[in-house]
Amino acid sequence: MAGMSGRAQLMWDEAVTGYDFGPDHPMDPVRLALTRGLVGALGLDREVEVVAARPAGESTLRLVHREDYIEAVKAASVDPGSADGSYGLGTIDDPAFAGMHEASSLIAGQSVGAAEAVWRGDALHAVNFAGGLHHAMPGAASGFCVYNDAALAIARLLELGAERVAYVDVDVHHGDGVQAAFWEDPRVLTVSLHEHPATLFPQTGWPEETGADCAEGSAVNVALPAGTGDAGWLRAFHAVVPEVLADFRPQVLVTQHGADTHFEDPLAHLAVSLDAQRAVQVACHELAHEYAGGRWVALGGGGYAVVDVVPRSWTHLVGIAAGRPVEPETVIPEGWRQEVFARTRQLGPMRMTDGRWPVGWASWEAGYDPADRLDQAVVAARRAVFPLRGLLA
Repeated sequence: MAGMSGRAQLMWDEAVTGYDFGPDHPMDPVRLALTRGLVGALGLDREVEVVAARPAGESTLRLVHREDYIEAVKAASVDPGSADGSYGLGTIDDPAFAGMHEASSLIAGQSVGAAEAVWRGDALHAVNFAGGLHHAMPGAASGFCVYNDAALAIARLLELGAERVAYVDVDVHHGDGVQAAFWEDPRVLTVSLHEHPATLFPQTGWPEETGADCAEGSAVNVALPAGTGDAGWLRAFHAVVPEVLADFRPQVLVTQHGADTHFEDPLAHLAVSLDAQRAVQVACHELAHEYAGGRWVALGGGGYAVVDVVPRSWTHLVGIAAGRPVEPETVIPEGWRQEVFARTRQLGPMRMTDGRWPVGWASWEAGYDPADRLDQAVVAARRAVFPLRGLLA
């Protein structure tokens, strides 16, 4: 690895907004444009190096995805009506659209470029909030995800010589595609905190999913009960993530920050605030410095409250990575709110907070309640994986 630069990179190409499943689909690309606009309105783009990486080429895509699947995506991209449902294309979740391959490979390229920049020392931190498409499988689209940019970024790190990469996913949905990509690879630790699979897509991410026999303990799943709020979410994060990272000693930390844990999100059932999301972003930044030499690749993910939540959450992420965190009480510039109304005919939020900062939570070290559903979820995760890593459950 080359010498580290302190400057963070923001991966951005306006063309990522071409990742568009259509006007009736919940993954509205306006969320990306509004996030980029808010980053600029708060002056954060002056604190980072804004970089447009090249699209991921076919040799890069093949690090994770099967060649026949890539060909199916390309074919559907040219003729959406020909989409092959056996590859998960042309479905309600993943309708085919013209230019799908190009937009998907561009998003993947931003995450791969972020990983390369951090590994080579061109930047200490790199953010691609258009990324985090963690459901895509080696041979199929799934859950609004065509190419798995998070898995591709990790695969490129391994290709470049990384021996230990940790992936922490705090999207409300299980990071199933990334887990599947590295199920048999002990060089990659995947940690996912998500709503319990009994109540939410993709119905995976049970605590008992701990990795293949050759990589036991390399997958960690914390399945949270529906309704979990700020204090429980932060308690669960801090009860599991720091300890496994301290044990694994990653050379790079890759994190996925889906904003769909929020209480306003229409597709899930957690009750987390923007302020708790910011707190976890701060924690991930600190964990990268404590255990990964500061090397941090931060990605977006889900999030379907596209005006009120997603832009604020990911703008906080950019500010933290840039070394200029946005104070929660910051008033949002009127110009951005006008942009929101012009694009969506909705009123934008007034401040960078939900009014819950600072967010309190009870440390696991103080003891737990065996009758509490949140604590039961944490215990299940620790008991499933900690002994496999030689840790006390």
